[in-house]
Amino acid sequence: MAADRDLEIEDVTLNLDGDMKGELEEEKEMREDGGGKDPFKNKKVHRVVSKWMLPEKVRRTYLERANCLPPPVFIISISIAELAVFIYYAVWKPQKQWITLDTGILESPFIYSPEKREEAWRFISYMLVHAGVQHILGNLVMQLMLGIPLEMVHKGLRVGLVYLAGVIAGSLASSIFDPLRYLVGASGGVYALMGGYFMNVLVNFREMIPAFGIVRLLIIILIIVSDMGFALYRRFFVPANGSPVSFAAHIAGGFAGMSIGYTVFSCFDKALLKDPRFWIAIAAYSACVLFAVFFNIFLSPAN
Repeated sequence: MAADRDLEIEDVTLNLDGDMKGELEEEKEMREDGGGKDPFKNKKVHRVVSKWMLPEKVRRTYLERANCLPPPVFIISISIAELAVFIYYAVWKPQKQWITLDTGILESPFIYSPEKREEAWRFISYMLVHAGVQHILGNLVMQLMLGIPLEMVHKGLRVGLVYLAGVIAGSLASSIFDPLRYLVGASGGVYALMGGYFMNVLVNFREMIPAFGIVRLLIIILIIVSDMGFALYRRFFVPANGSPVSFAAHIAGGFAGMSIGYTVFSCFDKALLKDPRFWIAIAAYSACVLFAVFFNIFLSPAN
């Protein structure tokens, strides 16, 4: 037993030494490529991001071409727009929006309303309106904390595709499974980012989570639980004089992320349009969208 224990300790030590040597060799090669400069000092943020967002086999490729051009414009712009709309309704048009929805906000041209489904932009613009401080803070913290590093790696076009796929999936799912309820918030897009990210983590768990990374996962899970709890409260325990709000967007956005998002985020060093998984995910998503459109036109109780 003692001999076995010594062998285990020796094996672990050798593995650790191998990992450290690998990192030192990689750093040395990058310094040589950079003409004596230390790119890792300049790219420390990119190194951390690569460990969180990419499996080990493609990290070097990312580090070799990593830069902040273009910067994560999509996530930052969406966040600013959502915050601006929230402040507008909470300050310049006071509707008790600091805490929850009230009748005034329900008349917003952005909110998804079952009585105004013919105004197609509402299936997307509902993401700009939020039901109180805790609602918008949860979404902003989540999408900035996860969206910015995702956009640093995958750039705005791919992240925007996943985000908007979650937003549209959320409103269409709500129109089917909760057809008589209003819908607000960017949770569909946020959950799409999380769904795509967590599928990548699940497939590449040993490579994508550095030491003590479980703490960050627990923080994300805590935010998800809090956000879902608030959504369930708004749906089932709203005061008698309030207006229930659907929560189906959370679930639909997550599924959109686990399909389209996973495919997009796992193709860092590949041509996305040449990946058959992407087209399978798009075909399945399009079929669901077409069914939702058909349901809303011919079968919805809101008609």
